[in-house]
Amino acid sequence: MHPRRFFAESALLPDGWARDVLFEIDATGSFAAIGAGREPGDAARLSGPAIPGMPNLHSHAFQRAMAGLTERVGQGAGGQGAGGQGAGGAAAPNDDSFWTWRQVMYGFVGDLSPDEVEIIATQLYVEMVKAGYTAVGEFHYLHHNPDGRPYDDPAEMSERIVAAASIAGIGLTHLPVLYRNGGFGGKEPAAGQRRFLHDADDYARLLQLLQKRHRKDPQFRLGIAPHSLRAVTPDLLRAGIAALDAIDATAPIHIHIAEQLREVEECIAWSKRRPIEYLYGKFDVGTRWCLVHATHMTDNERRGMAASRAVAGLCPTTEANLGDGIFPAIEYLVDDGVFGVGSDSHISVSPVEELRWLEYGQRLIGQRRNRLAGSRGGSAPSGSVGAALWRGALAGGAQALGRPIGAFASGHRADIVVLDADHPLLVGKEGDLLLDGLVFAGNENLVRDVMIGGRWRVQDGFHEAEAAARARYQQWLRAWLGAGSGAV
Repeated sequence: MHPRRFFAESALLPDGWARDVLFEIDATGSFAAIGAGREPGDAARLSGPAIPGMPNLHSHAFQRAMAGLTERVGQGAGGQGAGGQGAGGAAAPNDDSFWTWRQVMYGFVGDLSPDEVEIIATQLYVEMVKAGYTAVGEFHYLHHNPDGRPYDDPAEMSERIVAAASIAGIGLTHLPVLYRNGGFGGKEPAAGQRRFLHDADDYARLLQLLQKRHRKDPQFRLGIAPHSLRAVTPDLLRAGIAALDAIDATAPIHIHIAEQLREVEECIAWSKRRPIEYLYGKFDVGTRWCLVHATHMTDNERRGMAASRAVAGLCPTTEANLGDGIFPAIEYLVDDGVFGVGSDSHISVSPVEELRWLEYGQRLIGQRRNRLAGSRGGSAPSGSVGAALWRGALAGGAQALGRPIGAFASGHRADIVVLDADHPLLVGKEGDLLLDGLVFAGNENLVRDVMIGGRWRVQDGFHEAEAAARARYQQWLRAWLGAGSGAV
């Protein structure tokens, strides 16, 4: 079978923008060859400038259905804090925080069925693809029945995530969460956490089962996600890594860390060390690791993290929504740190908004403009902040998901996002100005077409599965809200 050929008048190649780019895509859905300055010949012409699709390195799919339902004062008041032990009694109505939000989330997730999880995830992943995300890291911790018992198929909930990703066509790095404890030092979990829990042996069997079923799927990659240092003991974390290494010693490892100040304080009380300091002191953290949030670091921790070449998994819209704080991005990039972005709780499903708020947070802190033009792997000769952010997040996201994606290069998966250059927000812009316009010019979706693995999933702004996915989601959500669940 001869490679399929596509022609772009302009495209973002690894060494910068190029004109008259010819893409050849092989039968596996990967780029066979890419060349600039070519004649189109019989190649299909793309409808606008081409950029690599963005990896979304951090997702909790079911939380998409919570968006807009947790924004009332005092919803989580009276809930228990980290470890289910409480912290100074019930939260006052004006003391909402990550910890009160977490109690609301536990209530929401308490009775979601496998069918409902698939419905939500399918709708979410279609939205992601339409926005220009072409791969996702699903940090998946909803494993069991509402009473905590495993389903007859222990991978039931994971399989629903795989099915949703297949319908949407998005590449999936599946990260089953290892979760056993309710707080630092092996505290017993709270009732709201019972659907998440595994011991070492059951977790290893889950990984083996998923790898056996999906190892031949080119759109699937398996990794692990020890939830946090709160949720796993050091011994259990070592067991989880060993279980993964027995399958694939290069596979990704993702962990929530140093997201909240209270988390830092509780880690110090338990171990006399801060979370990132503790992790690096106990484990060999390197390029296969993604440290999600890492909001609260000392200078030494930041420098050590950057030197390790682990990926900082940043989710600015969720971190803002939860009141986490602002990641020290300027200093981290000066240290040559690696980063990528994710939509996490999905109060926004837009790589543009994640990158915009990553930059805007630094502007608000420093009261200066154009702060992040020097991201590792993304620095643009033009000084473009939009280009630096997009390129940096492509490289870091691809590393975090453990896949050859995020670049127009031979052997990489053929993911192409075509921009609508005729849109008023982009018209007349070329090169890095296109990326500045994409990130900073407005709030409309400027993606026209999306190819993933050599197959068009979005054309003229319409996803092939969106009508059916939306209808199922609307039917379920109307019924759920109508049953009085809108209070969450």
